[in-house]
Amino acid sequence: MSRPLRRGTRAAGILLGVGVIALGTVGGPALQTAGASSHREAPLVAADPTVDNTDVYSFVSPDKPDTVTIVANWFGLQEPNGGPNFYPWATDANYDINIDNDGNGKPDITYRVTFATEDRRAGSTFLYNNGPVTALNDENLLFRQNYTVSVSHGANDWRPIAQGQAAPSFTGTASMPDYGQLRKQATANLPGGGSVYVGAAEDPFFLDLRVFDLLYGGDLSEVGTDTLAGYNVNTVVLQVPKRDLALRNDPARNPVIGVWSDTERRSMQLSPGAATSVGEFVQVSRLGNPLVNEVVVPVALKDAFNSLSPSKDATIPDVVRRVTDPELPKLIEALYKVPAPAAPRNDLVEIFLTGIAKKAPTLDGSTPPIQADLNSQILNADVQAAAFQPSEMLRLNMSVPVTAQPNRLGVIGGDLQGFPNGRRLSDDVVDIALQAMVGAAQTGKPVDALAAGDAVDANDTSFSSSFPYVALPSPGKTMVQAKATNATTNVAVTAPQDTDDSTSTVLLVAAGVGVGAVVAGAGWLLIRRRARRASASTPPPSS
Repeated sequence: MSRPLRRGTRAAGILLGVGVIALGTVGGPALQTAGASSHREAPLVAADPTVDNTDVYSFVSPDKPDTVTIVANWFGLQEPNGGPNFYPWATDANYDINIDNDGNGKPDITYRVTFATEDRRAGSTFLYNNGPVTALNDENLLFRQNYTVSVSHGANDWRPIAQGQAAPSFTGTASMPDYGQLRKQATANLPGGGSVYVGAAEDPFFLDLRVFDLLYGGDLSEVGTDTLAGYNVNTVVLQVPKRDLALRNDPARNPVIGVWSDTERRSMQLSPGAATSVGEFVQVSRLGNPLVNEVVVPVALKDAFNSLSPSKDATIPDVVRRVTDPELPKLIEALYKVPAPAAPRNDLVEIFLTGIAKKAPTLDGSTPPIQADLNSQILNADVQAAAFQPSEMLRLNMSVPVTAQPNRLGVIGGDLQGFPNGRRLSDDVVDIALQAMVGAAQTGKPVDALAAGDAVDANDTSFSSSFPYVALPSPGKTMVQAKATNATTNVAVTAPQDTDDSTSTVLLVAAGVGVGAVVAGAGWLLIRRRARRASASTPPPSS
């Protein structure tokens, strides 16, 4: 007798965590079981990696500054040796990218990607491909997935806007000698001048995950290894004109948006040898800022967090207290003698829950501690302040000009276009998070004792300077290690090829573009530094 197995939960809401700032996630040093950002972060979705959101990135496109690029990844920790089934997209799931442009914690625009499978293997073979695949329509590609992109403007009014065939899982260079060509064929145009890519990519998140061995060995000795080097992800990359994302389609008056991804899946009716999708769609995974669900939300609430809309985040007092008085700074103080800032940590609330703005609503009614205007939707001219809701999402001010020479530390490094103002592929979110957790946002000065962070300062593979920006899929952990071992010899290690030579350039090297910014002054960190030099008793200027 078959019975339904529920995926997901409708449990009560919880607050995020600005503890996004906390480092890493479950897994420790064992690479085979490591997790990163939202890789395997909650009990239910850990058993269903196909629909597990791993990371979200959002930035003004460096080569097309009138557009915004959003990268949403799923199904982490992929290697080309993961056959014979590899890493398909779920056909009974909705993969969503959400935009909140009025600050109420609810999606005003959602881009949804759904999939249909064409499996040509039937009972004849176990192979994913039975020869080299040089094009998406190559007869040697036996497992194919087609995608549809639809858009809704907050009223469940889904409208298809693009279709295509997804680039397949990367199975190795013998099977796919020119993955760059497959990637081009998997890219489709969107109405109004946008683009979408759906397929595999090298995981752009870089970090050392030995954080849970008492924060890198207790003496910062266990750092310097990019845990995710050699792993791939399933990715959706959207490039959309700013006007399509802004409140009232006016990015000049309303330049700030909030971004998060989620996955909805139906329940599964199980029977011997089969599983059938039944019932309503249920949200089973969610991701905005990196590292929230993994290290802030307690295990008992992780599945509930994955089921929620951001509008519910600030409704649970017990979780709010965990955010405003976080555990991680106290652990850092115990191990490294770096004093933990006093609670309540309204600086973290402002950075991750409301956005940075002088009039951002705090949870306790106090004045926001970071007195600058950067990336809260409350800055949008047409936002109704009474409807603004503290909620966890990745916020981006689209009017901040593209940085000619990006700083990997983002805003903490004086680069206002970087994390937490959106997230670029090259932003070092672990080092930024460490600094913010120990008070850099309050003082405007990085903590020297933690300046090295996890000693992984860049991705092991260069990003592309043009759409879709993400790197081609990696040849795998073993091949990456072999490449490092043979770096001083003439031994060749084959990697995926791309016929676009722009992939040799690291992302975000375009010249800055002059767009009217809402940002007050030259950046709150620079403001505070100048203020301290002038007078310890004089409040920092606001503009």
